Amino acid sequence: MGILRLKPKAKQMNKYIIACMIALISIGLNAQQGFKLGIQGGLPINDFNDEVAMSTGIDLGYMHALGERVDAGIVTGLIYGFHETFHSEVVIRDLQDIQFLPVAAAVHIWPSNSFSFGLEGGYAVGINKGNDGGLYYRPIAGYLVSSGAAINLSYTSINLESRTWNTFNFGILYTFLR
Repeated sequence: MGILRLKPKAKQMNKYIIACMIALISIGLNAQQGFKLGIQGGLPINDFNDEVAMSTGIDLGYMHALGERVDAGIVTGLIYGFHETFHSEVVIRDLQDIQFLPVAAAVHIWPSNSFSFGLEGGYAVGINKGNDGGLYYRPIAGYLVSSGAAINLSYTSINLESRTWNTFNFGILYTFLR
């Protein structure tokens, strides 16, 4: 009987999701379609704060305008965390750099001609030894400074098996081949 009661709610939820998607697609103003190339720098927090001094990354993707205010696409790149160096008479610790290759879907919404916010979500493949990667998501806010360039602030999270990679990032993103 519990299964029978869930079906109407599931149908209602699907209708709600479809209605939200249609509403987002039909909003109109200034989506930024094209190939994207960017760089970012970040500071680690929480689990990797003591092991990683800073991170840097390259962003690459393609966004397609779904309307004038919404674009969606695919993104990838490289995230590289530079290990901390510990030198003391008591503690000697050999840490390694940490690298990820995220592969994700992205949605960006443009509430004005120059401001956007969005979300990237997918999987980050671990590149370095002993790094299996994990679920990746990145909320992002951007400000268009010219017709093809934007600065952005973002938060990156990668849920690994026993820990979570978290960084706050600042980046520059360029749109080309529209």
